[in-house]
Amino acid sequence: MNAKVIKSKVANRLKRKRRIRAKISGCASLPRVSVFRSNRYISVQAIDDVTATTVAALHSKSTGHKSNKEGATALGEAFAAKLKEANITSIVFDRNGYQYHGVIAAFGDALRANEIKF
Repeated sequence: MNAKVIKSKVANRLKRKRRIRAKISGCASLPRVSVFRSNRYISVQAIDDVTATTVAALHSKSTGHKSNKEGATALGEAFAAKLKEANITSIVFDRNGYQYHGVIAAFGDALRANEIKF
């Protein structure tokens, strides 16, 4: 791939991200769960947008999970346990401009399987 194609892919994801964020927001009782994925890692945080604070966060580097579907599923289970510790059962899911398939879908399905509603 040449640099122009990569730059336009990133620009398109950022446009999708801004469009999504204009429509969703989180609060203390219903935090926004934002997912970031790179080629190596997945990072997740539950954010209260009213006070601009992070309620819970998890990174695949610190937990030893890989950036594939199996790693995303394991990270989703661990993050669901962390949310339950904070007495959070419902969230707003922010896919951060990524399409809902592959790693992002595996993470979301793991949250749903562990009784987190969104």
